[in-house]
Amino acid sequence: MLPLFVVVPLAAAFLIVILAKRFEFLSDFLSNLATGFSFILSCVLLFILSHSSLKVMVYKVGGWLPPFGVDLVIDGFSSFMLVTINIVAFMLNIFCISYMRKYSAKWKFYTLFLLMLVGMNGIVISGDIFNMFVFLEIASVASFALVAYGVEAEELEAAFKYIIMSAVASSFILLGIAFLYSYTSTLNLADIAGVLEAKGLSNVVILVNILFIMGFGLKAAIVPFHAWLPDAHPSAPAPVSSFLSGILIKALGVYVLIRIFYNIIGINRALLAVFTFLGVLSIMVGVLLALGQMDLKRLLAYHSISQVGYIILGLGLGTPLGILGGLFHLFNHSIFKSLLFLNSGAVEYSLGTRNLEEMGGLREKMPVTSSTSMAASMAISGVPPFNGFWSKLIIIVACIQVHKIGLAFWAVLGSILTLSSFMKVQKYAFFGSLKKAYQNLKEVPFSMQFAMLVLGIICVIGGILILPHFDSFFLFPAQQAVMRGLGYKGLIYSVLK
Repeated sequence: MLPLFVVVPLAAAFLIVILAKRFEFLSDFLSNLATGFSFILSCVLLFILSHSSLKVMVYKVGGWLPPFGVDLVIDGFSSFMLVTINIVAFMLNIFCISYMRKYSAKWKFYTLFLLMLVGMNGIVISGDIFNMFVFLEIASVASFALVAYGVEAEELEAAFKYIIMSAVASSFILLGIAFLYSYTSTLNLADIAGVLEAKGLSNVVILVNILFIMGFGLKAAIVPFHAWLPDAHPSAPAPVSSFLSGILIKALGVYVLIRIFYNIIGINRALLAVFTFLGVLSIMVGVLLALGQMDLKRLLAYHSISQVGYIILGLGLGTPLGILGGLFHLFNHSIFKSLLFLNSGAVEYSLGTRNLEEMGGLREKMPVTSSTSMAASMAISGVPPFNGFWSKLIIIVACIQVHKIGLAFWAVLGSILTLSSFMKVQKYAFFGSLKKAYQNLKEVPFSMQFAMLVLGIICVIGGILILPHFDSFFLFPAQQAVMRGLGYKGLIYSVLK
């Protein structure tokens, strides 16, 4: 089943290019079919792994055994990421059915969107570091085109900045892979882990660590590598902004950082200290820059930087509770940030503006958009009982557990400032008096409402995922996979044997 995560969306993109020029409805149908299938398949694999004695599955491409052949691998962490990626992709495709009508050549958008999904799914299931890089570039190139999709001056400028910064990141990553290959003579992730464990730490490995932190840190938009994000994400169409902020920076940046440093190279105190410092820095810089923004999508983009900081902070603690909180927040942020960008897209779709000062009283005319925006705003601010509260609480408790009260303080302060920022959004956009120009305003079409409602419901009930029954098949296997550390290689070898 593993190759289907790449083959199905790739085949759908190919068919859309051929058929959708003549039959426009096929682009909607094929794209939603492919993303729906990928989501269902990810849930099936999650169920199989949770009920299997084997904690990992390996697919040998062409029947060649690693490290001589390419392999696809899925464990608890990969499965967790696949569900997160594909549930958001499916909801965004449903939203696009109506939203993308205002753009020409909808089939081009769906083709690029599916290629971006191919890249992200491929990164998560890749068992060797070079193919991980190839899939990373597929997702990146598709995202460049999607940022510039409106072909206005703002979009083209943002896409150019994004391309330059992403190229710098890719150069760091490729250079790091080259040094790693020269030192280990292999590209297979499990094999690299085995060689590094046998050879031990060296100056080459330290250099690779630095290159990977800079490269994947740029992809994840961690401060101080965040400069490209505030321009790129607001300029793209709303579903693309949702995918970029909600999923892309996690799959291309955060996931690879966790996989490489925890399971391949091996984590140590120095790396954990770097992660916690970058996490706190991202939390505070992101939220402080967001406070002064009146462009709704730009405000949300800065909050993406801040919320990724919480994920990095949790994982930088290196404790079971910290890792659990970081992974849980990764999932929660994917949901509520995707929803917030869809809310901004719905407002822009109806009003034609992203400026908060030009809005007001929209809850009277757009009740679904207003209600789901409130749910997502409470979730990102860490207000109980929404999903973001539970993941932030776990991270804060994990900080206190290891007697790092200062880190807990910054995490709490960041959450308070986030709440003040989103109270501003609610006040300017949805509360107050409705302007005369918007008296005849209507709620967005049903497909857009449906996607927002589903994500809004997850924001409300998402806290149940930490309960024992749910945790045992979703969060706990992902946490265990990360905590397994260098035991990852032994697990892969045992399955291959």
